[in-house]
Amino acid sequence: MLILILTLLAVLLAVVFALLARRGDPNTVIAEREGQTLKRGTGFNMAAIISVLIAVFLFASTSYVVVGPNETGHLRRIYGGSDLPTGKIIAIDGQKGPQADVLGPGFHFIPFVNVLYQAEQLDLVTVPNGSYGRLVAKDGLALPSGVFMAPAIPDDKVAGMLDGRTFLTTGGFRGAQETVLKPGVYRLNRYLFDVEINNRTVASIVPAGFVGVIKSNVAAPGVACREEKVQTADTSDAIVVPVVPSGCVGIWRSVLLPGAYYLNHQAYEMTQVDTRVQTWEYKGGFRKRIIDLSVDDQGRIRQVERFVEQPTPKEAADQAIFVKIEGWDIPVELRVVVQVPPENAPVVVGGVGGLEQIEDRILTPTIRSIVRNVAGSSIRVPVRNASGELAPGQFQTRPTRVLDLIDNRDALESTIEQQIRIEGRKAGIEIKEVRMGEPSIPPELLVSRLREQLAEQLSRAYSRETEAQKVRLDTEAARARADQQREFVAAQIGVQVAEQRQKERQLLGQAERGYLEELAKGQNAQANVLGQDRVAYLQALEKVLATLEKKPELVTLVGRLVPNTVVTGGGDGLAGAAALLSGALTGAGAPARNASGAR
Repeated sequence: MLILILTLLAVLLAVVFALLARRGDPNTVIAEREGQTLKRGTGFNMAAIISVLIAVFLFASTSYVVVGPNETGHLRRIYGGSDLPTGKIIAIDGQKGPQADVLGPGFHFIPFVNVLYQAEQLDLVTVPNGSYGRLVAKDGLALPSGVFMAPAIPDDKVAGMLDGRTFLTTGGFRGAQETVLKPGVYRLNRYLFDVEINNRTVASIVPAGFVGVIKSNVAAPGVACREEKVQTADTSDAIVVPVVPSGCVGIWRSVLLPGAYYLNHQAYEMTQVDTRVQTWEYKGGFRKRIIDLSVDDQGRIRQVERFVEQPTPKEAADQAIFVKIEGWDIPVELRVVVQVPPENAPVVVGGVGGLEQIEDRILTPTIRSIVRNVAGSSIRVPVRNASGELAPGQFQTRPTRVLDLIDNRDALESTIEQQIRIEGRKAGIEIKEVRMGEPSIPPELLVSRLREQLAEQLSRAYSRETEAQKVRLDTEAARARADQQREFVAAQIGVQVAEQRQKERQLLGQAERGYLEELAKGQNAQANVLGQDRVAYLQALEKVLATLEKKPELVTLVGRLVPNTVVTGGGDGLAGAAALLSGALTGAGAPARNASGAR
């Protein structure tokens, strides 16, 4: 303000001096010093010029603003202007206070701008990628009744509406704006708009395999909003949820597909619903008893009992389900495959809140109840004949047995799946599959079956081992026969030779017997003619001669035999020959005998 006063004073002095210069005699000497004279007209002109220069300098130094390239110039009027109307914050027609117009980068000449206004350079508004800027207008029209947020500005008009003068003169509303600033750089009037950019203004991302269900707190102008009640199953106990078209207040019937959306979180609440196939497991949480069977070297079956803790995994939906069958409490593990159809996502969100809430509040208690009821009541199983074969097309319904968890698991799974599927559809969820895990059946009920199977397997093993030993013996015998084939052939030939010899000897014996018989007949005839003694001598003589023929060396003994033998006359002619032969046979040292046998 001081500069303005000085500027005005300098201008006033310049005018005064100019007037004086015109009215006075220019030749009048007004001062004389050291031989120099100062004329009146010349002095007034010089004073006027100096005053003008001072006024120009003061005016120029207060009439410009320089705005940097990354800044926005804001003006707040202090002097010279009317007061703002009541309730207004931003001046449009030069009133005192924050001005609607802002200054861009560069040099700006505005008369006495630094005197009448307070100039301020503020940074540009930068919205990073993945975020949005939330706007709050400090001035504008009052919001209509029942509306807590200014309606969204169409995208093609956002740039114009961000200009302060345009916003205030074309119907912009005061307060929170549904319109948000998408990633980019903006030159805003910060006196008019507050911008919030933080971790609460992050873009809404719908990943692949999900859909976004929108609950809107605002209504778009010109949209016909009509509430519709939707349920996923045609039953009286199915979940019913009211939905509305897009752009209305409430849960939208349509969903957001995977992508990035810059939604004002104050205006819209988005819930992500996983539409991928989910697997819920009910397992662990019990102590499993096991009886192990083993076979020693003697073929005796031994059994040992042990315990194994079955913890519940962190990713499991819940613990195993305990069912009571035939008085036994049996933990049954279950695996349920589910999926939320995208068209049912609004019903899921509106009815319960989300997939986890449906799992915890609705389906898990329902699944436990269904499994207990099915396993503990009756079961429909195929009929088997006396031989254990299935009878085609024949079924029977009977109380469930413990071993049905193993023998008729398919029937139990099918029944459980049908009932759970009905309950899932009521909540807007499709049950794709239900599978039972390995049941923890009391080992006492399995030992007899296992021992029977083990004994049967041992019997088969022993039978096969016996067959193998027989084959081994046959192989060894064949190998031994092959090794002894030469001796075997030689033995066969020897048997054949022995048989031939036996036949030969038999024939020889028969011939010898015939010969002896004929010989005996001849000897009898000879004995009848010659007498018994003479026949005996002849036979002895023949044997001696035969012996001499085979052993000629006996002839040398004759010389020693002659001197010791005396043959005398008397008797028949054979007596002498017999005596000689007898002497030869009895040896040379025998006493001599005469023909009559005397010594």
